[in-house]
Amino acid sequence: MATAAQLKKLFATFKHMRVMVIGDVMVDKYVYGNADRISPEAPVPVIEVRNAAAHPGGAANVAMNIRSLGATPLLFSVIGNDHDAILLEDLLTEHKVSAKHMLRADERITTSKMRVLARQHQLLRIDHEMQDALSPETAEQFDAQVAQALKRNKPDVVILEDYDKGVLSASRIRMIIDLCNQLEIPVVVDPKKAHFFSYHGCTLFKPNIRELRDSLSGSPDSLDTPDLKVAVDALHALLPHEITLLTLGEHGMFLRHHKKSYRVKAHLRSIADVSGAGDTVISVAALCLAAGADAKTLLSVCNIAGGLVCEQSGVVPVDAAALLKESLRLLV
Repeated sequence: MATAAQLKKLFATFKHMRVMVIGDVMVDKYVYGNADRISPEAPVPVIEVRNAAAHPGGAANVAMNIRSLGATPLLFSVIGNDHDAILLEDLLTEHKVSAKHMLRADERITTSKMRVLARQHQLLRIDHEMQDALSPETAEQFDAQVAQALKRNKPDVVILEDYDKGVLSASRIRMIIDLCNQLEIPVVVDPKKAHFFSYHGCTLFKPNIRELRDSLSGSPDSLDTPDLKVAVDALHALLPHEITLLTLGEHGMFLRHHKKSYRVKAHLRSIADVSGAGDTVISVAALCLAAGADAKTLLSVCNIAGGLVCEQSGVVPVDAAALLKESLRLLV
């Protein structure tokens, strides 16, 4: 485990890093209000709106986390030519994250998720999205843009953020990982089910426990460490990669590296909202990996980061100063 000086040096290193984030972006919208009566038109609550907010989500939230941690994000995605595209670009620019690498496509819509809440309880979510593959013309343009940027910018690490919205296809994933391996750029992956086994040769693979069970036909049977080891070993046999970082929700995290495994328990937190926690964890993992942190330190700092963002309502990036302070308190 790292010393206080090593942790401070690790966080200072983040400021010199460039991280390429490739994947599905979205706008996370929130409507807050009171629900004190039932509609006379149908047996549903009437929401008296008091406030509304919008935040970058998906891969855009990963880029926000990278920026918040002090590094420079290079965000690559495909969005529509619509109002939500303008909103997302404005939100990113407001938080000093460049939107210049996001490709506009007339045939796409920009994904948005609107959550309606009353007294902190979510009553409804409205999704506006498409999951179709990119058109051949858009795919060709986007692939060329990504390949050129990898060769030109040589980022310290690449994050593939998959939300099954069409930006990451099996062939695109293969192209990116192959090129990154040629350029000796580590690749970290936040997967979803559709392409779960498409990430052969990535450096770090971060499923959550539900995604692992869905993809391994229910395995592991329990969250006991021996069962987790068996399941993750089975995953490695099917999907060759270097490091598995498995998130277990309120049960902490599990990491396998070079056939050695480590596990940490979640720290006691006042949980307000788990939305976006996975985005924070993959961001911290990518930076720790690129900075050369040892496996135990990477796991422990990711575990703390995931807990910290769950204490706040909405999809928000982790605060670097708060994360360092909490890491020094809990790990040293």
